[in-house]
Amino acid sequence: MRDPRVQNLARILVAYSTRVREGDTCVIEGPTAGEPLMSAVYEEVLKAGGHPVVAMSMEGQLPSFFEHASQAQLEWVSPLATWAAEEADCRIAVGADTNTRELSGVSPDLQTKRRAATRHLLEAAMRRTAEGRHRWVYTLFPTSAYAADAEMSLSDFEDFYFRACLADDADPLGAWQRASVECRRLAEWAEGHEEVHVTAPGTDIRLGIAGRKFIAADGEHNMPDGEIFTAPIEDSVEGEVAFDLPAMIGGRQVTGVRMRLEGGRVIDASAERGEDYLVSLLDTDEGARRLGELGIGTNYGIDRGTTDVLLDEKIGGTVHMAVGASYPECGGRNESAVHTDLVCDLRQGGRIEVDGERFQENGRFLV
Repeated sequence: MRDPRVQNLARILVAYSTRVREGDTCVIEGPTAGEPLMSAVYEEVLKAGGHPVVAMSMEGQLPSFFEHASQAQLEWVSPLATWAAEEADCRIAVGADTNTRELSGVSPDLQTKRRAATRHLLEAAMRRTAEGRHRWVYTLFPTSAYAADAEMSLSDFEDFYFRACLADDADPLGAWQRASVECRRLAEWAEGHEEVHVTAPGTDIRLGIAGRKFIAADGEHNMPDGEIFTAPIEDSVEGEVAFDLPAMIGGRQVTGVRMRLEGGRVIDASAERGEDYLVSLLDTDEGARRLGELGIGTNYGIDRGTTDVLLDEKIGGTVHMAVGASYPECGGRNESAVHTDLVCDLRQGGRIEVDGERFQENGRFLV
């Protein structure tokens, strides 16, 4: 018997996040471990009158690809992936890893080459999203691997995750509509200013935002959601930042990241763990050393780090900064094959000021 929270999450993804309509093509993608949720999403797309296209991957598929792929195969892009980015109306992606470290043995060089080969897919999807011609959302299906990374039992992680998605609410669609009100209020307040100044232990960084749009992330592209974000002016970022929360990037855990930026560019980067991989990521292309996003978490239902950025970047009382591609809908112009978020916790002595006015202190909004 299907968990009713899974069915509620599927309803949120189809009816709220992507708003699938009659005649829409909708790609549903994810690994076999996510089949319970993907099956529920498939049914909801059909009920909405859409045309579901299922792209399911096998367990262990990516490590096998990198082990055996030739140079030509590393550069080849599936026609289905191209169609999904350039033609499909909607895309619902489900993460359901059974081993979050399965790529830890794959060389950074191979991953860099693959990112470069698929860069145009990211750019096409971001462009069409900004134009309002592509609706997409990414979520997780709870697995033992995610639970282990979060240091929880699977049952506790399921409760934690579905609660963060508001999938345990009797009216999940209405719950997200209500949650969006505060998120939009904060985005509207932040927009129209010149500079954001973030301070915390090990962090003192200024980001120019003049003319850039703040977007309320209220469940359209990520589930769970809860943040406001913008694209910093590309050459404006100055200072240093310490990212407190560990992150899983390319199958490697990267912890204790510190960066120093001048003229908007990362000129020094270090990590207590995973430093070599972090540097290889920053060297992917010219745009990978600039910040493409500043995000401020607003979801206080997510109260702890899990090493999964989908959750951690939404924690109320944190900020995250992404190196790489910026979102065109924010007015950003940075281009890269990379978009990687790192999270800085402000709940113990941190502050956000906007044009000198205190916006948040110790993780709590003041406006």
